[in-house]
Amino acid sequence: MPSLKQYRMRIASVKSTQKITSAMKMVAAAKLRRAQEKAEAARPYAERMSRMLGSLAGSLVGGAGAPALLAGTGRDQVHLVVVATSDRGLCGAFNSSIVRGARAHVRQLLADGKQVKILCVGRKSRDQLRRDFAKLIVDTIDEVGKKSLTFADAQRISDRILAMFEAGEYDVCSLFYARFKSAISQIVTRQQLVPFAVEGAAAGVPATSGGAVYEYEPEEERILAELLPRNLAVQVFRALLENSASEQGARMTAMDNATRNAGDMIKKLTLSYNRQRQATITKELIEIISGAEAV
Repeated sequence: MPSLKQYRMRIASVKSTQKITSAMKMVAAAKLRRAQEKAEAARPYAERMSRMLGSLAGSLVGGAGAPALLAGTGRDQVHLVVVATSDRGLCGAFNSSIVRGARAHVRQLLADGKQVKILCVGRKSRDQLRRDFAKLIVDTIDEVGKKSLTFADAQRISDRILAMFEAGEYDVCSLFYARFKSAISQIVTRQQLVPFAVEGAAAGVPATSGGAVYEYEPEEERILAELLPRNLAVQVFRALLENSASEQGARMTAMDNATRNAGDMIKKLTLSYNRQRQATITKELIEIISGAEAV
């Protein structure tokens, strides 16, 4: 049975941990509000840009003059999986949930006979994926948004993706990240980046809205050639903002649970300490009384 000194040291240690987790919870809560505002502000622009490009690209799908980012390579053999996580831990299941989704996707691709390459964004994705797929990891981009997340961080990642595509290193690129829903709920999302996914569009169908047919100047090919690389960076930036909000929400929830658990442990240790202390006092009293009676 632990001594009274050991109980006191243990209680003091847990109290120190509780102060740290409580402080981390408050910091995460303050960062969460700003990160959530940025993520929600980025959604309309990214969604509208994808919708506009999808409408514009509808008439070019399958055509000979379609840009490479729209048409792809014409193959579906080599897949690049971009896994975006954080560089830090202590945020609950945030990182492991994203990695779990990416790991399942990679295993499915390998089972289908595809070749897979993994680009890790954040040290946590690299640390977890290299246990099973160390040979598939081609690069790791870390220190993203270390001070403040900016569009330049997303541009750095999109430039790496574009450089690999132009070098013919893959055919299809997918991005895994966590879409922010609430502080206790984050949705693991897979988004295809390359080739650009045109939903509901058929080849040879001109861009329309409300029955009106739009004519573009310059032609659609030139517009898409300029906007598709920009859209890639925008979608990566949106994913990073969603990840940032999800990370802070998960960290706030995890630190709140840790603070509560520390409080429960302190109560249990204090109760055990008092019982041990009472037992020691009772034992000393019995010894004193027994010695007095013997005299």
